[in-house]
Amino acid sequence: MKPVIELRTSPHLHVPRSVQAIMLNVVLALLPICAYSVWLFGLSALVLLITTTAACVATEYFICKISGSESSVGDFSVVITGLLLGLILPPGFPLWMAAVGGFIAVAPGKMLFGGLGFNVFNPALVARAFLQAAFPVAIMGYTPALALRRFAEFIPSSFAMPLIKAPPLAAWIAQTRVDAFTGATPLMLEKFDHVHSAVWPLLIGQRAGSAGETPALLILVCGAYLIFRQMMDWRIPVAMLATAFLASSAFYLSDPSHNPTPWFMLFSGGMMLGAMFMATDPVSSPVTPLGIWIYGALIGLITILIRLKGGLAEGVMYAILLGNAVSPLIDNLTQPRTYGARKKEAAG
Repeated sequence: MKPVIELRTSPHLHVPRSVQAIMLNVVLALLPICAYSVWLFGLSALVLLITTTAACVATEYFICKISGSESSVGDFSVVITGLLLGLILPPGFPLWMAAVGGFIAVAPGKMLFGGLGFNVFNPALVARAFLQAAFPVAIMGYTPALALRRFAEFIPSSFAMPLIKAPPLAAWIAQTRVDAFTGATPLMLEKFDHVHSAVWPLLIGQRAGSAGETPALLILVCGAYLIFRQMMDWRIPVAMLATAFLASSAFYLSDPSHNPTPWFMLFSGGMMLGAMFMATDPVSSPVTPLGIWIYGALIGLITILIRLKGGLAEGVMYAILLGNAVSPLIDNLTQPRTYGARKKEAAG
């Protein structure tokens, strides 16, 4: 019998890994962050994560059904979108708005482009940007971590009805926590009130913020798991975090009285979650070796510029979306030269 020679196009994987296996590992890496989020913020964070995930899964299943195509729910990519969306929203975010966000993430954010492998932007960030534009007041409703009755009662705004103003959080905060709380995140306190935050609470997540962006140290560990399993390109978070550190160091050294330390910039807000789980989306990031470094550095630099020189306290979301937008251009400009060909011929 003649030997069979099988020819396939790149990429050539040395270890048999399916898309489903990779996505499942990403889900497993996100679960400790989800569990910690529930411990910090209680029942409201739990139902928020369930709502966003269920909305994303249901939307993708329904679109596959009406289009007559095979359901893609089983590859776990939509579960990742749902979990990430829940993690980047305030824990007391109204659930009906979260469900709308789940629909936006999957329908226009993913399936409109053709489904997995074709989306230009990170779907969870598309939904977050839409929700911030559509519901700017609700998305700024941050609540304290470790409230005393977080497992006995929900944050009142979680079950706010459509077109009805959510109940004020001041009374709930007074009942569930002894000390006063301003409702501001460390980034907001730093930018608008010039109140500095200690690094340790930023590392362990005991602060106000989105449901899953606060525990920087845990996010770093979960991302390291994917890097160790070779399921994440380590160059993107390294380039993003290193550039953010260097850029914020330059601002801090030029004026320490008005600019926060680089360590604060790394561990506050959504920097770690964005670097580890959103900027690294293999679909919306470059594929060339040089392009990957440029992409990560660009996101880190834009994040710092928005935080320090823009009108917003946070800039990770917009920086990653801008990075997604220029990713094809970066790939085009950083194509490696074909061996034996002149530079112009390779570019053509």
